[in-house]
Amino acid sequence: MKAITNAKIGGNEARLQKWGYIFVLPFVLVFAGFNLYPTVYTLFLSFTDLKGLNPQFNITGLANFARLARDPYFWGAVGNTFIMWGWNFVPQLGIAFLLSVWFSDVTLRLKGCGAVRAIIYMPNLLTAASVAMLFRSLFAYPVGPVNQFLQSLGIYAEVVRDGQTVQEAFNFFRSVPVSRGIVSFIQWWMWYGQTVILLMAGITSIPVSLNEAAVIDGANSRQITWRITLPLLRPIMLYTLVTSMIGGMQMLEVPFLLTDMRGAPDFKIRTTAVYLYNLAFQGVNDYSYAAAISIGVFIITLILALLIFFFMQDRSDIKKKGGRS
Repeated sequence: MKAITNAKIGGNEARLQKWGYIFVLPFVLVFAGFNLYPTVYTLFLSFTDLKGLNPQFNITGLANFARLARDPYFWGAVGNTFIMWGWNFVPQLGIAFLLSVWFSDVTLRLKGCGAVRAIIYMPNLLTAASVAMLFRSLFAYPVGPVNQFLQSLGIYAEVVRDGQTVQEAFNFFRSVPVSRGIVSFIQWWMWYGQTVILLMAGITSIPVSLNEAAVIDGANSRQITWRITLPLLRPIMLYTLVTSMIGGMQMLEVPFLLTDMRGAPDFKIRTTAVYLYNLAFQGVNDYSYAAAISIGVFIITLILALLIFFFMQDRSDIKKKGGRS
């Protein structure tokens, strides 16, 4: 009887496993066709000299990566990317943390928190391309809405021409700091709502007993925030930092559409993704070098993510593991 029962159970498990493979198969096919194959093909292209529509190419080994290592335009694009990402991420995390603490504090008895959370999350639902075109229109020269508003207040840009000072509209996209600031603001505005939701989820997962014990010991709300809430949010902040950095390294639509599609002025708005797009699909169509750039960006992102995990890891856990071993 036991043998028959075991045989039946084994047969049922085999049938269930068969259906499991069938249900997983569509995802595997889509992943292999639209993710795995392009990744492997990009890696292959980085070792060739393929350009344009010419089907003929040669294997060049590490020549593209050697060129990448000494390419000042690539490293300039990396610097631009991190500057604009930093201007975006620091206020994004700071403001999102403050908002999440306020919205999660039941003692404040704030009204309409759900509606406010929905409103601040709504920019995340917009496409980056549409937002970029919107801001390009807002800050247009010389008759954009922002210029019209400033002129109504009597605020003009002063330009010296032929020895005379002339007042005219602001050409915002001729200024490097202003252009970088607009890009950073757009990135912050679109993504801080999601960061608020993530941090609020982390705060609500903190046991209430910890806060109650701190209140009994005489701690105020500020001390609870800095001594309990902030340390326990370390994993979520680490996740937010890494994912934001990955997204920053892929920043394309906003700097591409706000400028002349090549990172003007003076290529200071050109990110790594814009530089890759310019080489691959504009002008020279250097697919092999563009593939090497994508691999280089992946390696840089991977190294920085590992460094972030190492330096933000809780040292007390490391000491405990070392003591156990």
